[in-house]
Amino acid sequence: MPRTLSPLLALCLSAVLAGPAQALPAFEQVRRDFRPSDIEVLDREGEPLQRLRTDASVRRGRWTPLAEVSPALRTAMVLSEDRRFYEHSGVDWRAVSAAAWGNLWNTRTRGASTITMQLAGLLDEDLRRGSGGRDLAQKFSQTVAAQGLERSWRKDQILEAYLNTVPFRGEIVGIDALSRTLFGKAPHGLDAREAAVAAALVRAPNARPALVAQRACEVLRAMEPGSRPDCAVLDMFASAALQRRAFEPSEGIAPHLGRRALKEAKVSMAAEGDIRTTLRAPLQRFALATLQRHLRELRGRNVEDGALVVLDNASGEVLAWVGSSGVLSRAAEVDGVLAQRQPGSTLKPLLYAQAIAQRRLTAASLLDDSSAQISTASGLYIPQNYDRQFKGLVSVRTALAASLNVPAVRTLVMVSPEAFARQLRAAGLALGQNGDYYGYSLALGSAEVSLLELTNAYRTMANGGRFEETRFLLPRVPPSQPSPRGGRSNSRAIDPRAAFIVGDILSDGNARARTFGLDSVLGTRFWSAVKTGTSKDMRDNWAVGWSARYTVGVWVGNASGAPMWDVSGTSGAAPVWAELMGFLHRREASRAPAPPPGLVRQRVRFGEELEAAREEWFIAGTEQSLFELPPAARAEAAPRITAPADGTIIALDPDIPPRHQRVRFEAEGNGLQWRIDGKPIAQGGSTQWLPWPGRHVVELVDARGKVVDQVRLEVRGAGVKSAGVKSAAR
Repeated sequence: MPRTLSPLLALCLSAVLAGPAQALPAFEQVRRDFRPSDIEVLDREGEPLQRLRTDASVRRGRWTPLAEVSPALRTAMVLSEDRRFYEHSGVDWRAVSAAAWGNLWNTRTRGASTITMQLAGLLDEDLRRGSGGRDLAQKFSQTVAAQGLERSWRKDQILEAYLNTVPFRGEIVGIDALSRTLFGKAPHGLDAREAAVAAALVRAPNARPALVAQRACEVLRAMEPGSRPDCAVLDMFASAALQRRAFEPSEGIAPHLGRRALKEAKVSMAAEGDIRTTLRAPLQRFALATLQRHLRELRGRNVEDGALVVLDNASGEVLAWVGSSGVLSRAAEVDGVLAQRQPGSTLKPLLYAQAIAQRRLTAASLLDDSSAQISTASGLYIPQNYDRQFKGLVSVRTALAASLNVPAVRTLVMVSPEAFARQLRAAGLALGQNGDYYGYSLALGSAEVSLLELTNAYRTMANGGRFEETRFLLPRVPPSQPSPRGGRSNSRAIDPRAAFIVGDILSDGNARARTFGLDSVLGTRFWSAVKTGTSKDMRDNWAVGWSARYTVGVWVGNASGAPMWDVSGTSGAAPVWAELMGFLHRREASRAPAPPPGLVRQRVRFGEELEAAREEWFIAGTEQSLFELPPAARAEAAPRITAPADGTIIALDPDIPPRHQRVRFEAEGNGLQWRIDGKPIAQGGSTQWLPWPGRHVVELVDARGKVVDQVRLEVRGAGVKSAGVKSAAR
C-alpha cells in the first residue's frame, strides 16, 4: 500500500477508535482564562482611562464576543478555513478524502484541517503544529480532540474562541489585536476587503504582502460570487495595512496614574484583570484639556510642563491625576504629581498654623515687614518680598494672605526650622533633610516636596488638621477589610483651631488684595481657600487650595528645571486651579466650615490706623481688642536704611551697560535725604544710584540735617564716566 494513504487510514481509524473526548477545557473556562497583552485602568464607573501593555511577547486585545465580530469577517473566515464548518462534527471527511487523494497523485489541495481541529491545537500545547508539521500521533489526537469539542461546545462558541486565539501576523494574536493594529478599528467595523485580508493572514501569517493580497482576492471572490474585485487595488491596500501599527502599546488620558496603579495593584496581588481606580473620567478629561490649553496660552514664556491632582476631602480618594502636559512636553514621561520640587510660599500656611497653635501669634498679631538680616552659620540671611517692596507693620492675616516673605521668616525664627520640619512631616511632607539643613529659607519653600504630598497636606487643613493618606485604587476586598493605599495613618497633625483660622485667612479676598488685588483669579463664587507659590528664579509655580469637599493642587514649570519667564502665581497655576474648582462646583455648593470648639470671634482695632478694624478669630485665651506697638517700640521706630545691608559688596560687570547696574537704596521714615561720601544725591524714602569702584559711606539724613543711619559698602569692578555718576541718582 502506498505510504501516502497512511494519513487517510489513520484518520478513518480515529473515527472508529474515538472514545471519550480528551480533557479539553470548557468554553467558559477558555474565555475566563484569556489574558490580553495589555491591561485597562478604569475610572470608578468602569470607564477606560488608560491601556498599558503588560506582555511584551505577544499582542492580544480584548476577548471579542462573536456578536461583536462583523458578519463579513465571520463569512470570510469560514470560507477561507472551513467551508463546511456548520455541517461537520469536527472532522471534514470529504476534505480528508480530497487531501489523501491529492497526496496520492501529488496534486495541491486546500487541506483537511477544520476550524475545530485548529482550535484544539490552539488549546492544547501537545497538539500544536511544530516547524516540521504535526506527526501522525498528533494528527490522530487532534482529530479526537476536535470531535470532543464538537460534542461539548456549540458552533458559535467554537468560532468565537477560534477568532480570539488564532495567530495572525508576527506577534498579533486574536481578531481584536489584528483589527486595531492593521485597520485601526474594532472587529465589528471590518468591511469585506478588510475581512478578506484578515482571513488570508491565517493561512499565511508572515507571507509577503503580494501573496497576502493574492489570497485575499480569492477570499473576496468567494464572499461575493460573480464579482470582479480589483486585485491591484487590494494589493496596495494590503501592503499599506500590513505596515500599519495603529494599536499603540499604551494610550489614554491617565498614563502616569495608570503606571502607578499597575505597580500598586501588582504589590497588592490585585492585578488579575482590569484595574478599577477612584478617578472620575469626565473630570480627568477636563483637567487634562484645561492644563494643556492654559500652557498653550503661556507660549513664549518658556514653560511647557504642568501637573495637577484633585482629592476628595472626606475619603482621600484621588479624583484626577494629570502627571504631565503630554504632547506639549519634552519630558512627558516625568510624573509631575510625584516629582520633587520646591514649593515656594505654599508652605507658609502650615508655618502660621503652627505658630498660632503654639500661641506665639494670632491672626491679628503685628509682624514687621521690613529689611531683616538674620545671622546664620553660613552668614547673613536677608529675605526679600516678591515685589522687592516692604509694607511695614502688617497683621498675620495680611502677611499670609498677601504672601509676604519677611514676616514668614520672622515667624520661623519664633518657631525654629527643626520644629517646623517636624510639623511638615506630620502633615505628610517627606523632607529629605532636617530643619537645620534648610535653615530659615524653609519658610519660603526651600525644601523639595511632591504635588501629591503638598495637596494632601492642604487637605489635612481642610479636614481640621486630621492627616490621612490618599488612595487611588478601589478595593477588591469586602468593605470590612482595609483597602490598599488608603485609610491608614489617620492622625491629628495640626491643631483644628489653627487649621480653621488659616483656612479663614486663605479664603479672605480683602486680606490678599494688598498683593493680588480685589479682582484676583483666586476669588471664586463659592467658599474656597487657596495659596499660590513661586520658587526661586521662577522655576516652579503652584496653586493649592480647598473647598468644602475637594482639594486641588496645580503645578506649572519645566521638568528640566529651567526658569520660566515672567510667570507669577496668578498667571501660572492659579487660572488652572480656578477652572478646576469651577468645574467641580458647577452644580455643587461649597460653604464655609463651622468653627471647631475653642475659638472665639472678637472685634479688633489697630493702632495708628495700621489696618482697618474688623472681626477676628482667636484661640480662646489669646484674644485681645487692640493691636499696636508698645510705647518703647514706637520710640525705637526711628528712620533707618532698610537696603542695602551694611557691608554689602557690589561687583560690576563690564559686559552689562552701566544704566542696568544701579543699586536701589530704601529707607523707613519721612523727610529723609541721602548722602554718599558726604555729598547729597537724592531725597525721599528710596532712590537709585549708579555705583563706581571704591569704598563708600551711605548716610541717611533727617529734615534737621542729622545723620540718623548709615551703611558702608564696597564697589568692585570697572569704573564709569563721571557724567554718568551725576545723572544716576534720582
